Amino acid sequence: MYEPNVVGDWHEYDEHAGLRVRVHRLEAAEPPRGRDDAAVELAYFRVRVTVENRGARHYGIHLEDGQVDVRVGPDGEGAFIDWRNSQFIEGFDVYPLRRATAVLYAAAPEAALAHVDVQVQLRVNDEWTDRRLWAGGIGALQATAAATPAGSGPGSLAHQLSVFLKDQSEPGTA
Repeated sequence: MYEPNVVGDWHEYDEHAGLRVRVHRLEAAEPPRGRDDAAVELAYFRVRVTVENRGARHYGIHLEDGQVDVRVGPDGEGAFIDWRNSQFIEGFDVYPLRRATAVLYAAAPEAALAHVDVQVQLRVNDEWTDRRLWAGGIGALQATAAATPAGSGPGSLAHQLSVFLKDQSEPGTA
């Protein structure tokens, strides 16, 4: 069964030795070049996607618009992506022991930010990798996680994911 990564976790690619990626620093942040008119009354947030090469050879990396999808809230509605303020990785050679980071600015209703899913499909040397998902949240979810010692209380993302995966793996569940 496929399990989503938690924001901050590294995912290693089996087909590209030493190459790994993570979604991290999911945080509320205003865009550097000002708000987009289409994001009126929405709360902005920033997410970073870092590609690291721990292998022996370099890889040509592409992480452009359309390769990152951000969904928010319990219904998984699409977040507004501010392409003008975001910084992508477009045809960059990541050499051994080096990193490249994309910074994505998005906006959504503040109440929906407790559930944020980020899906990434990296292109490496002109080959597409499998899509991978990272789950996290901003705001109310962070306050709940801070109140429990390891962020594993009933309101935490880890607990919600565990319950969901357990329900999915029980016999007779569709």
